[in-house]
Amino acid sequence: MLRHLGNRRTYVHNVKIAALLSLSAGFVNAAGFLGFSVLTTNVTGHAALFAERLVKEDWEASRVVALWMCLFLAGAFISGLIINSIGRNQRFSYVIPLLVEMTVFLLIGFFGYHYDHSLVAREIFAGSLLFVMGMQNAMVSLVSGAEVRTTHLTGTFTDLGIELGQWIRAPQKERMPLSAKLKLRGAIIICFLWGALTGAYVFHYYSYRSFFFPAALLLYTLGYDVFRIRAKRYYRRLSLHIRKK
Repeated sequence: MLRHLGNRRTYVHNVKIAALLSLSAGFVNAAGFLGFSVLTTNVTGHAALFAERLVKEDWEASRVVALWMCLFLAGAFISGLIINSIGRNQRFSYVIPLLVEMTVFLLIGFFGYHYDHSLVAREIFAGSLLFVMGMQNAMVSLVSGAEVRTTHLTGTFTDLGIELGQWIRAPQKERMPLSAKLKLRGAIIICFLWGALTGAYVFHYYSYRSFFFPAALLLYTLGYDVFRIRAKRYYRRLSLHIRKK
């Protein structure tokens, strides 16, 4: 799902990772907004907020919003640096970004109850979520060859609209690859919205402990590749052993 890169990567791999991580991002977007009153999976809205705070000469709030945008950028930068340093063609180059992201979710789940709604606390909690969402977005983009974005829907809706127009005008024989792209975009949108709905619902009942849910999703994502490889190796060794007998 994540370990297949380049020519070894298939459409099914992209659909799987798009579904799981879009679900996680949608959950974090809703839970982060309810918990900290901040959109934590993209920076588009923060640009407008930054400009509005500057116009009102609210320098402290402007500084915080600028920091959030920089943290998203820093997350993307560090994720790309880690993956490219290890080697995009090396298996499990995605493990470190996912472990960092999972750690942040767990820490918020454990310590979120100490959030006192102060500007400093919001700066820390929301900033940490923006940082790991930047990491996730860069990681998925690198692994999928820029086919998948999971932390926001603006680009996905744009691609969906373009590809729908192409699909309508394309001859019947050329529609199959476009249909595959449309299904991928649809999976991202549906899973993100489903994750947001789930995040809002779960946060209502479990408050900051709800962040254990996206941590569990990431753990499953890691385990899917690691244990699947081990299971395949064990099966091959067992098959060879049986044949020798």
